[in-house]
Amino acid sequence: MAELKAALFLAKGFEEIEAVSIVDILRRGGMDISMVSVAGNEQVEGAHGIVVTADYNFYEVDYSKYDMLILPGGMPGTTNLGAHEDLCELIVSFHDDGKWLAAICAGPSVYGKLGILAGEEATCFPGFEKYLEGAKLSELDVVVSNHFITGKGPGLSMKFGLTILEQFMTLAEVEQLRKSMFIGKYS
Repeated sequence: MAELKAALFLAKGFEEIEAVSIVDILRRGGMDISMVSVAGNEQVEGAHGIVVTADYNFYEVDYSKYDMLILPGGMPGTTNLGAHEDLCELIVSFHDDGKWLAAICAGPSVYGKLGILAGEEATCFPGFEKYLEGAKLSELDVVVSNHFITGKGPGLSMKFGLTILEQFMTLAEVEQLRKSMFIGKYS
């Protein structure tokens, strides 16, 4: 894999399975991924009381060196991500530059509310579709549309992570990783 840098954002109330499993799979695939806190400190409590230590606080990162931003879902984590004005400005600048934006569960609603999903195919956790403003809604578990990758929810976190890797590795390499982790076959 070419050197690719991604940032996954943690806000109080994030979905732990989504954040940790996605980071794990991407690191196993060779991606340089940082967990970045928007909560004001590195210790961030998830939606189910699990505390995760981020690699960086939001303002410690030079985002010009990053190729992808990733939003996990969870509540109130997604609401907290969408309320972080500087993160939202960063997301819009990545979109304007055609850089990769990925989000799972309720996370795609942040992109929808920013108006950047218009015309894109997207999916999300059932019930959040109304926030995907202008998107073409999909029933698929994970959707790739131009520079967006969206996924439905926690149980699909591994598939979501592997789908991200598929954009940067050969399918044979991703398949080898899937098998080495005993992740069930998906289509």
